[in-house]
Amino acid sequence: MSGSKDKRIKRLKRKRIWPSVLGLFFIMVICSVSTIAIVASAFADVVSRKVSQGSREATQIAGLYIGCDSDNIDEINGKALDYAELRSEIEAVSVFDLQHKLLWSDCGKYPELDTDKQLDFYLNEEEIVTIFLEDDQEQSIKVEDGELVLDEEFFESMHLEKVCGEVSYLSEDEENSVFQMKMWFVVPADELEICVLQRIDIYNYDLIMPILTIVLVLFMLGVFAIYYIGSFISLIISMHRTTKIIYTDMITGGNNWLHFTKKGTGFLKWNRNGKRNYAMVHLKMRKYRTFCTCFGVREGEELIEKFYLALKKKIKRKEAMAHHENAEFGLLLMYTDEAQLTARIEELEQAMCAVLPTMKMYFGIGVCQVEPGEKDVDQLYNNALIACDISGEDNENKIAFFNIEMNKQRLWERKVEDDMERALINKEFKIYLQPKIDTSEETLAGAEALVRWIHPTEGFIPPNKFIPIFEQNGFILKLDDYMLEEVARQQADWIAQGRKIVPISVNVSRAHFTREDLAEHICRIVDKYQVPHDVIELELTESAFFDDKQVLLNTVKKLREFGFSVSMDDFGAGYSSLNSLKELQIDVLKIDADFFRGVEEVERGMLIVSEVIDLAKKLDMKIVAEGIESREQVDFLAEQECDLIQGYFFAKPMPIDEFVEKYKA
Repeated sequence: MSGSKDKRIKRLKRKRIWPSVLGLFFIMVICSVSTIAIVASAFADVVSRKVSQGSREATQIAGLYIGCDSDNIDEINGKALDYAELRSEIEAVSVFDLQHKLLWSDCGKYPELDTDKQLDFYLNEEEIVTIFLEDDQEQSIKVEDGELVLDEEFFESMHLEKVCGEVSYLSEDEENSVFQMKMWFVVPADELEICVLQRIDIYNYDLIMPILTIVLVLFMLGVFAIYYIGSFISLIISMHRTTKIIYTDMITGGNNWLHFTKKGTGFLKWNRNGKRNYAMVHLKMRKYRTFCTCFGVREGEELIEKFYLALKKKIKRKEAMAHHENAEFGLLLMYTDEAQLTARIEELEQAMCAVLPTMKMYFGIGVCQVEPGEKDVDQLYNNALIACDISGEDNENKIAFFNIEMNKQRLWERKVEDDMERALINKEFKIYLQPKIDTSEETLAGAEALVRWIHPTEGFIPPNKFIPIFEQNGFILKLDDYMLEEVARQQADWIAQGRKIVPISVNVSRAHFTREDLAEHICRIVDKYQVPHDVIELELTESAFFDDKQVLLNTVKKLREFGFSVSMDDFGAGYSSLNSLKELQIDVLKIDADFFRGVEEVERGMLIVSEVIDLAKKLDMKIVAEGIESREQVDFLAEQECDLIQGYFFAKPMPIDEFVEKYKA
């Protein structure tokens, strides 16, 4: 799978998830910060009011000592004690002089004041947290580690000199309050320092606002959480459905090729150490299109689905299988050895045959054995497909194993296809002429034009290396026209030079006979050079007879009417030669070279050749025997009154210049 396609699929699968996640995250952060700020503000307000009340009460007690003298100090102490008893929050009152000497305490509780103005105080010998309030400090109201830290300016406004305190949580017997703070308020009164221990209680009703704020925020968070959780669930379901659609084959309803490549790649990555043997298998039903033509496309798709279900039952864990296209399937199979793999594939083939037991079906099978470290599923499948294609249609139900030579062959085919158009423009295709010798006088009586490719980098390329490729991709049509035009041009040059010319035969591939104006097309090419039609012979193969027979018959008739000689090449290589002779009106019959090969069959071959020559004479045809390589064959053919001989015994195909030099054409 391409990188861009893989990225598009990943973007589709994670669509809208991140916006939802970020939205929930930011809402939770905002709500949390807001809650903390509101609760802190409300709590600080409650504490501030309680501390203000405590400071006012301490100031009132200190006011009793203002203007008093030593004579009535006991009376003032009694008033302070009475006032403290009236206020349940006041736990202790003590009086110090300016040298921090304790003068009086109502209950033995008092802070110890030092010269550094640090308030270290004790309750029944138990240490309470010390608070440092230096004059240059700027502190705001907060509770930290059990200590109450207050802004010094606040106490200056209350005419307080020092504050110390602690936060202590209530025991079970405390009434109503949630927690309390105990603070010493130190208030100057003339030459005295009045210390009041004040208990400040925080009650439930004081926390109504913070609690309501927390509840509201929690409610909002719950609503948003429910909404986004629902969105997540919806997105997950949507992603699951999207993924299922992406990985579903529309014909079989099972996993498609995209899922196969992903799953197969995962298996091969885990198997990079080679603990398991894997093989990629290309399995296809041959002539599937013919089946669809006979029974319909819908029935063809149903057949593919049945094939898929039959194969799926045979697939094991750690294996993969998917429909590729048409009636083709890719399988990634585990195996122990090649014999076991072959037996496994044959078992799969039998499972597919069992889908339609009343019909004989043929399958093409290509196998590429996976080497450790290989993980490109598409390339491995392509190798298996190459093995199946190179084995050919005749190799039905045979297992073809991929090897490196097959890949070289496919690379060569690609190179040929890449270079063929350029080669035609640059005239890299050269005409070679092979003489046809008259048997009676053994003199030149004609020639056959054969193509050779002189590649700028590959050098001389024989026709069997590129002609089959051209026949498959259709380029043979352009090459045939090129050869016909080059032969016509060469004949025109020789005529202009006053040289003696002989008929030259040019091959016409069977692919041409799909067009009904072929005869007129050939005439237009030859007539450009004003060459007599009788010096051009057109060779067609017997296999052309099995395509559109009527078009072939009409074309041959027109060509003969236009003055061209028509010959049948490779006579005897097919299976309906006599039938084709009955219907085709041709001028020349070329006997296939296979009749003259083989030691054991030579007598039978010669007997058949003799009868074919006799038959051709009766049908008023010329006979050309090709592939002749010995004097015995030449003498036999001369005795049988064969008209022309073509073969290595007299000459191999040669360039035009060499042909002119040898035969002085």
